[in-house]
Amino acid sequence: MTDVHIQEVDGFGTFRITPLDPDGAEIDVLHGWVSEERAGFWGMTGIGREDVRGIYAHMATLDTHHAFLVRLDGTPVALFQTYEPEADRVSECYTVRDGDIGAHLLVAPSGPGGAVPGFTRTLVDVLMAYMLDGLGRRRVVVEPDARNDKAVALFERAGFEAAGEIVLPEVDLPEVYLPEKRARLAFYSR
Repeated sequence: MTDVHIQEVDGFGTFRITPLDPDGAEIDVLHGWVSEERAGFWGMTGIGREDVRGIYAHMATLDTHHAFLVRLDGTPVALFQTYEPEADRVSECYTVRDGDIGAHLLVAPSGPGGAVPGFTRTLVDVLMAYMLDGLGRRRVVVEPDARNDKAVALFERAGFEAAGEIVLPEVDLPEVYLPEKRARLAFYSR
């Protein structure tokens, strides 16, 4: 698949954002990530590889929700998703504006050398450059799980404005099931 964004960052290397191929080898990588206890807020622990593939195969059919693999110098470092808020359950919790885009982020586990200082903040900056500059959006919406203090703190450090706690309603459709979720809504505006 073709990269949608490439960005060189001094001190880190080259970040590449590529649409996720649900039938590609990276599904094995993603299944490993989402199966870990630390990824519990992602909501996919305990499901099999084929279920993960099926979820992302379904997402690939949508015009409103997109999944990407982020690589740093060729190594997968994050699963990144964007969505149109008006086509998502979050639209029941705030007034969507023209130019809004929603985002979800799952950072890969640290490598053998441990966490690299400043990495996650740099990663968020790269993703923001893609959404705001590359896609021409005006505001980014995030809604991490209310219990996920690390994600909330990361978005605050990146300049997101907290907009309070919300309850995302349950979604129960033939193609997808999402349980009700307490989340912390935040926005980044240009």
